[in-house]
Amino acid sequence: MSENSPILLWFRRDLRLSDHPALDAACTTGRPVIPVFIHDDVVENTGAAAKMRWGMSIAAQAAALHDKGSRLILRRGDALAVLRDLVRETGAGAVWWSRLYDPECKDRDTAVKSALTDDGIDAKSHAGHLLFEPWTVETGSGGFYKVYTPMWKNVRDRQLPDSISAPSTVPAPDQWPDSDDLDDWQMAAAMQRGADVVRPWCTVGEDAAIQRLATFVQHRIADYQKNRDIPGMKHGTSGLSENLTYGEISPLTCWHAGWRAMDRAGTGAETFLKELVWREFAYHLIYHTPRIVDRNWREEWDGFDWNTDERLAEVKAWKKGRTGIRFVDAAMREMYVTGTMHNRGRMIVASYLTKHLQCDWRIGQRWFADCLIDWDPASNAMGWQWSAGSGPDATPYFRVFNPVTQLDKFDGDGDYVRAWLAEEYSNPSDTALSYFEAIPEHWGMSPDDTYPDPVVAADDGRKAALDAYDRFKNG
Repeated sequence: MSENSPILLWFRRDLRLSDHPALDAACTTGRPVIPVFIHDDVVENTGAAAKMRWGMSIAAQAAALHDKGSRLILRRGDALAVLRDLVRETGAGAVWWSRLYDPECKDRDTAVKSALTDDGIDAKSHAGHLLFEPWTVETGSGGFYKVYTPMWKNVRDRQLPDSISAPSTVPAPDQWPDSDDLDDWQMAAAMQRGADVVRPWCTVGEDAAIQRLATFVQHRIADYQKNRDIPGMKHGTSGLSENLTYGEISPLTCWHAGWRAMDRAGTGAETFLKELVWREFAYHLIYHTPRIVDRNWREEWDGFDWNTDERLAEVKAWKKGRTGIRFVDAAMREMYVTGTMHNRGRMIVASYLTKHLQCDWRIGQRWFADCLIDWDPASNAMGWQWSAGSGPDATPYFRVFNPVTQLDKFDGDGDYVRAWLAEEYSNPSDTALSYFEAIPEHWGMSPDDTYPDPVVAADDGRKAALDAYDRFKNG
């Protein structure tokens, strides 16, 4: 290959131009750079809401590259086959990308790197999805962290490089290869009528993500520690999980912004930094123990008698936001309308499913994967196992969130419930009514329905969960 041969830059969950080590390295060579996005099995198997949101991010990245004198080439098919085709068509001598760490992507990328290297192609992965590469964070004995707090203490004061500026231009090839039309991929198709409801809630693209971070740091970070637990507060959190999921902003950019705010924002800024490291912890675990994705991380929990039947009426009620438990139902409905769910709500709905209903955490994990626009393979797996008690650094199974008292504590004024539940109000909010526009028509639900009695009451569910735990531990 010629030293001036093009570099194929394979975009995935790194859809930005700034603080992008692979893009910066490619542009620095002076060689032509051909940005590529591949709709392969990883993309195809992504849940409905996340796939729709990914498509929106791809469109934003294509526009950003166009402004730099470049293009985003879209192809559909097996990743290795597509890359080999593009190498033949363009004469590219290199394929570079940003690393991913979940087992499905790792297996794919390892196979691609091996095959392309055998072909004589410079196949190279770069950092950028995390603050710390998982193999660089070790305990004193040289192992990986299984508990969050010691990991936070380890990395808190580490010096990290400055963020990288976006390139002024992206060197273009003399001739561009053909590209698919993004509309032909129909990435929002599985959302059906819910797409029109969720889409306006999305904050898409690098520019929007950077502005979101700036607004949060300037106006909200100081009160973040207390406000992030109040689900009815409109801007209590940063909202950046959506943008981090698709790499529209880098964790490093967020990290530096948090540190710059430390002097004036104190505990609020430190809490934000801790949340970034919580995300790192999830990836640390998925890298070192990939079983966390689909098996109990604590293997002794394989013997727990989880309910695995998704056809149960209680499970269907949970999915529909019709459990009769207001905090659970409000949170589930928030997810169907906005594509996201407040973190306090995520803990409550997960606890209710795994403890009050004693259902396998994987039922909830799969449902979230289909419904969340900010779905993340590591955070979703760790979050569900944390709630179920089967994971690392988990809340013990016998610690059962009471969804009634939790609602009293964190939604005392009822703002959150009024925002998302319609049945008991004579004049429901627009957001609560939007739920009935988002859900499948065959659910046959209406805001005029009577709100249900609990499928499992809070106290009854707690007692049943503790009894099940005693049988498990003593059985």
